[in-house]
Amino acid sequence: MVPKTGKVGFSRQSDPTLLILTSLSSGSKHGHALIKDIEEISGVRLGPGTLYGAITRLEEQNLIKPLDPIGRRQPYAITATGIEVLRDTITNLKMIAEVGSRRLGINDKISPVLNTKVKVL
Repeated sequence: MVPKTGKVGFSRQSDPTLLILTSLSSGSKHGHALIKDIEEISGVRLGPGTLYGAITRLEEQNLIKPLDPIGRRQPYAITATGIEVLRDTITNLKMIAEVGSRRLGINDKISPVLNTKVKVL
């Protein structure tokens, strides 16, 4: 997992679990499509080992599920539990960002969490 920017620091934005759930919230995807989408939305390129290790853990936690294979590709979909976990995580991160912004004197208001409907397969 390599951030494109090469910046040093800590960030949940590079957490594979959060990135995979966020990517799948827009619809089912197979591994290569996940890697591409995650890189587009976050600038983080997950390696195959990181991606499939995280996918295994997410399946075990019932946060994602495999769909019927399409040729050699294995698509995955977010579950209702996965949507709930993603919403809770985003809400928590938003609160932390707002507190951090206030403490640093950053006046820009953090955008409200979008209340969008996610398709559950």
